[in-house]
Amino acid sequence: MTGRELHELLLDKWGVSYDMQLRRTRGKIFVQIMWKYLEQASFPMTEAEYLERLEAIADYLNGLGCGEQVRVHILNTRDKPRLGKAVSIPIDLGSRASEWTV
Repeated sequence: MTGRELHELLLDKWGVSYDMQLRRTRGKIFVQIMWKYLEQASFPMTEAEYLERLEAIADYLNGLGCGEQVRVHILNTRDKPRLGKAVSIPIDLGSRASEWTV
């Protein structure tokens, strides 16, 4: 998975370029799709910065071996990011969880 593929996935699903971030909470890792998006006038990043961010997230997802898991979740979710509520995708690391949550 690449940052461009993530971007296309978001556009195909919701029609806008939502911001994404990785969060670690209570020993679990989540991908969060935030409610802010590139097409907003108040979005704090340029398009180049946004695409660079998605590329970094894609690199992490590939390193964790969960890119396909995130893709499937986005394609199948009925949730939509809205003001104050991100779409959270829990990452299942299986037996490798202890390697990433130390």
